[in-house]
Amino acid sequence: MSTVSEPIAPGLERFFDSDLAQEVQFLAARARARGSAHANAQLQDLGIKVRQYSVLSLAASGLNPSQRELGVFLGLDPSQVVALVDQLQNDGLVERQTDPNDRRSKIVITTDDGQKLYQQAHEIVTASSDVTLGTLSPRERKQLRDLLMKVAF
Repeated sequence: MSTVSEPIAPGLERFFDSDLAQEVQFLAARARARGSAHANAQLQDLGIKVRQYSVLSLAASGLNPSQRELGVFLGLDPSQVVALVDQLQNDGLVERQTDPNDRRSKIVITTDDGQKLYQQAHEIVTASSDVTLGTLSPRERKQLRDLLMKVAF
């Protein structure tokens, strides 16, 4: 797979008219893979990847997500969420607290270190998005985001 900054490998343009290249699911998956790969490379120095960033972002949001809510929103299996939260907690970036609205549930929030790392990571992810979406105008980016929100939720 080519990186975001590189043009598509010579000769692969011939596949652009294929049935597969016309399928929205394929194009969305390919765009996601390219964006995630670029963001993961940029986040490497912080010691996290896009999945950890996603959990950290929601934990830093002030929305007090439960582990269950994280899994549903991120489309992850509960065991994946537990592993991600465990890793972030072991690194001192998040903590689990009892949900004041449901004492059986745990919410995930950032620590001070987690909040600082989130701010750094957010800047990196935003810059990475600027690279991966660089061929789109601001209006097209908003339109893409609006359409993806309709499809995703």
